[in-house]
Amino acid sequence: MYKQVLDPVGDSLGLSSIFAALPLLTLFVLLGVLRMKAWKASLIALGVAIVVALAIYSMPVGQTLAATTEGAAFGFFPIMWIVLNAIFIYTMTVVTGHFDVLRRSFAKVSDDQRVQAVIIAFCFGALLEALAGFGTPVAITSVMLIALGFRPIKAASVALVANTAPVAFGAIAVPITTLATVSGLPQDDLGAMVGRQTPILALFVPLALVFMIDGRRGLRQTWPAAVVCGAAFGVAQFAVSNYVSIELTDIVASLVGAGATVLLLRVWSPTESYVETEERELVGTTAGRGAVAAGSSGTASLGIGSDDTGSGPTGAGRADTRTGTGGGAAEIEVVDSSADVARAYAPYLIIIAVFVVAQIPAVKDALDSVTKTFGWPGLHIENSKGEPSTISDFKLNWLGAAGTLLLIAGLITIPVLRITPARAARAYADTWRQMAFALLTVMTVLALAYVMNASGQTTTLGLWMAGAGGFFAVLSPILGWLGVAVTGSDTSSNSLFGALQVTAAKQTGLDPLLMAAANSSGGVLGKMISPQNLAIAAAAVGLSGREGDLFRKVFVWSVLFVAGMCVLVYLQSTSVLGWMVP
Repeated sequence: MYKQVLDPVGDSLGLSSIFAALPLLTLFVLLGVLRMKAWKASLIALGVAIVVALAIYSMPVGQTLAATTEGAAFGFFPIMWIVLNAIFIYTMTVVTGHFDVLRRSFAKVSDDQRVQAVIIAFCFGALLEALAGFGTPVAITSVMLIALGFRPIKAASVALVANTAPVAFGAIAVPITTLATVSGLPQDDLGAMVGRQTPILALFVPLALVFMIDGRRGLRQTWPAAVVCGAAFGVAQFAVSNYVSIELTDIVASLVGAGATVLLLRVWSPTESYVETEERELVGTTAGRGAVAAGSSGTASLGIGSDDTGSGPTGAGRADTRTGTGGGAAEIEVVDSSADVARAYAPYLIIIAVFVVAQIPAVKDALDSVTKTFGWPGLHIENSKGEPSTISDFKLNWLGAAGTLLLIAGLITIPVLRITPARAARAYADTWRQMAFALLTVMTVLALAYVMNASGQTTTLGLWMAGAGGFFAVLSPILGWLGVAVTGSDTSSNSLFGALQVTAAKQTGLDPLLMAAANSSGGVLGKMISPQNLAIAAAAVGLSGREGDLFRKVFVWSVLFVAGMCVLVYLQSTSVLGWMVP
């Protein structure tokens, strides 16, 4: 049995915190400064965490290795199990040509890529976050943006920044339910409090997206669409989380945000339409110009070609962009049949239906009946108070897991898309090959998180920050931000720091509900810089090895947004905005 010691260096929490922070500092420096590939940086940072656990925290070798393997296992299941099966569904739409149909459908809403980014990266990404989470929105929306003419690095950056406000209620509100479990606070109250923080963030994220794409001109010309989308999303997120259901929050908010934007575009449009200009001369003036595909709908980044065998969309819907001899892209007017459009949207409607059915009590109970929870072999941890730690508990809900539900949705999608089982199997194999390095990165990062958590390094950092007294209200979101930056998951961050936030709040006289919610709301802003999300984004757009470039592009946005969240939470802890706390 290993008992955590939170101040192993001379009984000094400050000095101990310096050593505890070494793995995180190593990771961020290797990624952001030295531009090292994410999987290599993660392996080195994991090595540093193991050395700190062994040499500074005196954690036994066997326990350290057990924590490492459990973290790696958790990185595969449930996290990458979700991503792999979500990308599998996407891959099938690519090889059948239905992804092109979906792309053209989105392009018809507006030919302005700034508006398209708001609808796809923010609204559609929020829907994917609500259903699956764990990197799925970034992987799919970034490739959709490439298909609309975005350069890969910008598409990935926009997708990463967009994947913020919806995260706290993502994957059917799993982060909130996890936070309620570890903190002992009512689930509905936590959802309501988070629903009074992230909607404010949602108001600014679409504005940030158009600025990333086209700078000040983008803000000046498209702010009405960005504001309407963000405001509609935020109002819906607040209303549903406070008065309806936390599980449905992002599903409703994403649909309301998209619907409000589409309605606005019926009566308003930007003074100038914008399209990316790059080496392939993706420029134009017609309504369909945003639909120019990079290669084969941008799917070259995934190593997957469009289907030309007859199993894809038929008739006019099979027409597509072709690359001319001069290196440019010549557009062909395409009119998709209503049947092809319906099939293009079908996979996502099937996902929604499968997840809704899975929430029916009888079905949910049946899925959970085969769930196994067991202690990870060789890992026996007590916290600093001598109480058994739950970190060694591993939940294998193989049938009810979100990844399995996505696989079921994928199997249902096969006949709907009219793809043969053999080609579907090849698409599944292609997905695994494409995501190999992302899989390694995610498993390594989660191993790092588990070693830091099991040895006591994360708790040391949290307690050191909690020593700030009333100023902890400012630091509370940063703690969640760090947790997600390391684990890539708001759920994992809430599991790591949820109870600590409550304890620190009681010690400093702050509201425990507010501090616990701040962990989740602040945490969403760390997702865009987490190595696992960076690896997923880079792999999706064909930039594996350039995670450091992505890190530098989104880091400033992450810091700016978390600074704003710190100010909001601090004001909510005072009489200025204290009325917002339920």
